Amino acid sequence: MKKLILLAILLMGIGQVHAQELTNLQRKELQSREDSLKIYADSMINALSPGKRFLSDSNFVRMLVRSLRIPHSFYYPFDSLQSISRIYAPDSSFRIFTWQLKKDEYFYYQKGAIQMRTPDGSLRLYPLFDASMFTAKPLDSVRSRNNWIGAIYYKIIQKTWQGKNYYTLLGFDGYTVGSNRKWMEVLTFNDKTGEPQFGGPFFNLKHDTSSKQQVLNRFVIEYKKEASTTFNYNSELDMVIVDHLISETEEPHRPETYIPDGDFEGFQWKQGIWVHVPKVFTEVPDEFKKVDPFLGNAPTDDAIRDKDGSINEKKLEERSRKNIEKAAEKEKPKPKKPGGGQQ
Repeated sequence: MKKLILLAILLMGIGQVHAQELTNLQRKELQSREDSLKIYADSMINALSPGKRFLSDSNFVRMLVRSLRIPHSFYYPFDSLQSISRIYAPDSSFRIFTWQLKKDEYFYYQKGAIQMRTPDGSLRLYPLFDASMFTAKPLDSVRSRNNWIGAIYYKIIQKTWQGKNYYTLLGFDGYTVGSNRKWMEVLTFNDKTGEPQFGGPFFNLKHDTSSKQQVLNRFVIEYKKEASTTFNYNSELDMVIVDHLISETEEPHRPETYIPDGDFEGFQWKQGIWVHVPKVFTEVPDEFKKVDPFLGNAPTDDAIRDKDGSINEKKLEERSRKNIEKAAEKEKPKPKKPGGGQQ
């Protein structure tokens, strides 16, 4: 009897899996729409005129929503949309689409949406509206999807505390013409409404020069546009690893001058809070000596501080020179296509 019950449960589970799979017709329809989405996604990033970029974004959003209305679209990966971040929560309860829209050389809008997994495959979507341009104190606020602090998310870390799920988001923001930002904040969902909530008192920060601790609703680093920075989760250490930054021009009030100095900070999840670790390593492990082109893990041979913690002025000067050269390279005119257009 027990074997029959077990067999029935297994068959029920298999039936539910097949019910969630896309049919061939649905998959073909999504593939066809993905081809159009890819064109719009490329145009909203690379079109020369702001008007063309904004029009492409509008078309992209409408086409994406229509595509996601196809039953069980949650399981379709949209792999060809390389300029659009698409990441699933570790428990596959939702996924987040995020991208950026360039207004001009000085400003980017962040765009996004959260698609929830539903038992019947119907669409449950929460659009995200970037309000970061309207806030002077983004670290001190808890936010809804209507006043989201925009970012291009590249990692979701799932943690639990007292039976509740907490999803920590790591994201990138091409903030200004002179600096980038990387964000870390906790996403939760309202138990009654299901609405997403961004931020909360989840970050216990300890500063270098003080024993005092500060509780923040989200954490951010801002750094020089041409600099490479580490900001990612290490599963072996169960810790978020972050480059320690200093001003290369000794102007701490100017974030656009900040670069890594070779040390690493971190955050550990303890009793429902990310606790700041001011110094993670006494010696940097081998995996952090490799360069990651997306997350920017700087080689330790290029560290600005020596083992005693003193700044090597020669290496600091060399790093600054390389950053200047990198910026100058970006400013060079792009080669023209035959017929007068730019590539």
